Amino acid sequence: MNGFTPSYTVWIFHGEKSQPTNCGVENSGCGNFNGQDEMQEMVRDAFGIPPIQAHDIDLDPPLGDGHNLDEETTKFFKLLKEAERELYPGGQKFSLLSFIVALMHIKSLCGWSNKSFTMLLKLLKKVLPEGEILPNSYTASRQLLGGLSLEYHKVHACPRDCMLYWGEDAKRVDCKVCNVPRYKPEEKIDGSKKGGKIPQKIVRYLPLIPKLKRLYSSKKTAGLMRWHAENPAPIGISRHPVDSDIWKLYDNLHPDFAQDPRNVRLGLASDGFNPYRTMNTTYSIWPVVMMTYNLPPWLCMKQPYMMLTLLIDGPTSPGNNIDVYLRLIVDEMELWDIGVNTYDAFGNEMFKMRALMLWTINDLPALAMLSGWSTKGYLACPVCLDETCSRWLVHGKKVCYLGHRRWLDKDHKF
Repeated sequence: MNGFTPSYTVWIFHGEKSQPTNCGVENSGCGNFNGQDEMQEMVRDAFGIPPIQAHDIDLDPPLGDGHNLDEETTKFFKLLKEAERELYPGGQKFSLLSFIVALMHIKSLCGWSNKSFTMLLKLLKKVLPEGEILPNSYTASRQLLGGLSLEYHKVHACPRDCMLYWGEDAKRVDCKVCNVPRYKPEEKIDGSKKGGKIPQKIVRYLPLIPKLKRLYSSKKTAGLMRWHAENPAPIGISRHPVDSDIWKLYDNLHPDFAQDPRNVRLGLASDGFNPYRTMNTTYSIWPVVMMTYNLPPWLCMKQPYMMLTLLIDGPTSPGNNIDVYLRLIVDEMELWDIGVNTYDAFGNEMFKMRALMLWTINDLPALAMLSGWSTKGYLACPVCLDETCSRWLVHGKKVCYLGHRRWLDKDHKF
């Protein structure tokens, strides 16, 4: 509330470099787009296109026989055109693309509604010369920026968390475990059906591979993804997960994986929370977040590099059936046995990106769900396992753990 104490020591002993203060809602300077070159760089980073000179860009590529472009390349050239187009004659400070990006940024910071954003666009179309080039609505603006965003999928699930309608089960209409219908019963009004089919439960899945490829699409972050290999810690000092025994163990087990420092090491974290502040409301959301440990220690646990991959919501917690949803991530991990073709902007080359998950980060209840080891009952300790010292209290009618000091040295003060 009162700010940091003046005597606060800025920690720089792990090799951190001073970073400019992040701007908040009051200072929308984060949205200052200086010229069109920055927007072209953003478009190239989003698509993983190598740096090219402005005079080498053909904004109208041939589309005749034998020159048909794929969908992604077409999006790239379309966005590049918008990055070159002036917002109005003589307006060199903003292009159409940079102006829409700036408006979207302010909308996110200030919590504008979609309706108010559309109303502002209609007003600007009347005020600006040649304002007709502006999108007509918030939806049209989203479509314009669609190439810069990352995809996500809505995957239907059994309301009892038995299975996903994914892969070989994508066309099923009922659960193969409990036979519960996939869709809600259709409502009828005056004898006619209302609306289309509504799934009973949906999980949001944000593929991880495109996010990791984006990290290597930017020259700045692609260089930082090598930090763990290029900055060894002094002997006896642990300042990064690369110094941990687990990391070294996996390097010894998989020397071919450790050979390329660009291969990604990941951690997985998950926990449930109630999105509604009144705790008596029955609802549960379980986000599954992945951390990238190739980055320096002052970045790898920062919010911009924490990647949301799953959003599991419903009236109740998925419990031990959370592994049904984690299958979506496991399917991606299987693809990395052989690697994924990725453009490295720092080295200006293509390489096979592979990934490895080192560990999970969670509290004890979530640990029971993710690992399958029960954290309650007689064998509740995930460290002692089947040697857990426990006793049933008849009067209290619960399990008590009395041997939690038995691993201490004999001369310990306890």
